Amino acid sequence: MRDFARSENAKVQAQLDRLGRLSVPDGRLGLHTIRALLERLGNPHHKLPPTFHVAGTNGKGSTCAFLRAMLEAEGYKVHMTTSPHLVRYNERIRVAGELISDDRLADLLAEVLDAGEDLNPSFFEVTIAAAFTEFARVPADVCVVEVGLGGRFDATNVLEKPAACGIAALGIDHERFLLAPEEGTPDVPIARIAFEKAGIAKPGSSLVTLSYPDEATHEVETAAARNGAPLAMRGREWSMSESGTGLHYSDRHGELVLPLPSLPGPHQPENAALAVAMLRHQDYISISRDALAEGIRTATWPARLQRLAPGPLTGDREIWLDGGHNPSAGAILGKHFAGQRLHLVVGMLDAKDPTAITGPLGDSISTVTVVPVPGHDWHPACTFGDEAREAQDVPTALAALPDDGLPVLIAGSLYLAGEVLRLNDELPD
Repeated sequence: MRDFARSENAKVQAQLDRLGRLSVPDGRLGLHTIRALLERLGNPHHKLPPTFHVAGTNGKGSTCAFLRAMLEAEGYKVHMTTSPHLVRYNERIRVAGELISDDRLADLLAEVLDAGEDLNPSFFEVTIAAAFTEFARVPADVCVVEVGLGGRFDATNVLEKPAACGIAALGIDHERFLLAPEEGTPDVPIARIAFEKAGIAKPGSSLVTLSYPDEATHEVETAAARNGAPLAMRGREWSMSESGTGLHYSDRHGELVLPLPSLPGPHQPENAALAVAMLRHQDYISISRDALAEGIRTATWPARLQRLAPGPLTGDREIWLDGGHNPSAGAILGKHFAGQRLHLVVGMLDAKDPTAITGPLGDSISTVTVVPVPGHDWHPACTFGDEAREAQDVPTALAALPDDGLPVLIAGSLYLAGEVLRLNDELPD
């Protein structure tokens, strides 16, 4: 499976075409290639400002969004790299608060691709090398770095001394890559996932986490001890609860009452609290309670339980968009829409399990319309049940739905979500 990437800028597209021709390094594990590439680029990862490194199956992107919003509310300039992009590749590299420009991106990708031409790097390794190279050149106060896949062998794991590392929610995803046991690694799925994510632990850098089942907790504790990383786990070193008045957070520094996130979804208070905990379990930068609160109120993260604005695709209809595609994401959708009826428009990669989305939504589903995921192999309607219909694209699917006032949920793939945002003129900025 390849990441898609396209641009209206000819110079950028020429480099994206080069990225698209890179071979997929199936079976290659380790950080040798990314380290060799970064060495040729002057080891930019050694020259970054204080960095917050975030892993997790679900919620790591939202946690990064909260971190960025909190830090910017304090007045800091923030570099950030996240993945995947939704509409434009530029979304992966945010430089001092702004998406990288097309002209700079074209030159940067050319430089990195030229440097690694004989190394056979992956799409993601080139992306991370490009991000770190630009981050080392442009002044900023802080970096926020999202892990791409796993943690232990992720290209971002070349970071040697982050200000803090964080692990968001754990769940089963990317089974092909993360669940094949190796000698000396756990064979219980959730423990295996925790083992991979906790591979970002670094000596002297706080490892800040949520709470997990016992098997996963054991792996996180073991990784923290092995790497000399002070562990700060929810329910032990810090706690969070919700009430009608806000989010109640507590740790060794004291108690805070913060607003509930504006980001919808029952999971977002936990992601916001994880960001707060990461900032309060490090000594590199200071941040005020007011900045934490403002960041919680203002953070945005598109295609994660996002209600689409009126636009060319939606008209006046209530349409929700979510790129979730695994059981944990499905559980969040099921909880959010519990007690409601909705029309589901779904497109899922053929490597994913359709019941991850349809199962938790259960009786909330009035109709199911299956659409292709542009540029990828996808599940046809028959895998979603006898009553599922198929449409050639999202606009056709929406046009065929009854005008009954029920909301619509478009879900199943971030690739599909990016196409929906493009069609509705809601480009992430």
